[in-house]
Amino acid sequence: MTFQRARTEEQREIRRRAILDMASAMLDEMPVAAVTLNELSRRVGLAKPNVLRYFESREAVLLELLDRFLGEWLTELAGDLAAGVDQDRPMTERATSVTEILGRSLAGRPVLCDLFGAQGSVLEHNVSVEVVARYKRASLGRLDTMSALLRKHLPELGENAALFSLQSLVMAGALTAYSTPPPSLLEAYRAEPDLARFHLELTDYLNLALTATLLGVLPRD
Repeated sequence: MTFQRARTEEQREIRRRAILDMASAMLDEMPVAAVTLNELSRRVGLAKPNVLRYFESREAVLLELLDRFLGEWLTELAGDLAAGVDQDRPMTERATSVTEILGRSLAGRPVLCDLFGAQGSVLEHNVSVEVVARYKRASLGRLDTMSALLRKHLPELGENAALFSLQSLVMAGALTAYSTPPPSLLEAYRAEPDLARFHLELTDYLNLALTATLLGVLPRD
C-alpha cells in the first residue's frame, strides 16, 4: 500500500482510516502486545514519522480501535439481548439469560477482550492528556449505552447497571489472558494434566465470573 502526500482533510481522513484498518488486521493475527509501530508503518506503507502525524503513538491507535470495537460490540449485544431475554420471565431467569449472552458475546470477540486487558496497564500510557481524555469521554458514553441495555432487560439492576457493566468489561480483559496460555504452558498442561485444573475456556470463565458479580449487585428479597 502506498500513498501520495495528503493535502486535504478528506485525504488525511482516508490515511487515518487506513492506519486503523491495518492495525485491526494485525490484531487478527497477533496479540495486542505484539503490535508495534514499526510493523504497522511497514504494512501500511508509510514511514514511521508519517504515521505519527496522524496518531501520536501506538497506544493512541489502539485506543481508537478499542472504542470502535466497543461500539460495534454494543450494537451486536443489543440484538442478542433482544432475541435471548424473555421479558416476561422472573428476575432470576432473566439474569441467567443476561449472563449467558454477555459471556458468549464477549468470548466471541477475543480481540476486544485483549484490548480491554491492556487498557489500564498499557494503552492509557504513552498518550497525551488530550488523547486519553477524548477516549475516556467516549468510553463513558459506551458505558452509559451498555448500562441502559442491561436495565432494559433487567430493570432490577437500577443504578448498579453501570457498576456491573464496568466490572464485566474489566473481567473480560483480565480473564482472556488465562484462557489463551502461551505454548510453553500448554505443553506443561499436556505433560501434567493436573496443572490444567484452572484452564477454562473464556466463555466458561466469563459465565462463572459474571454470574457471581451479578448476584452481588441484584436486589435481595
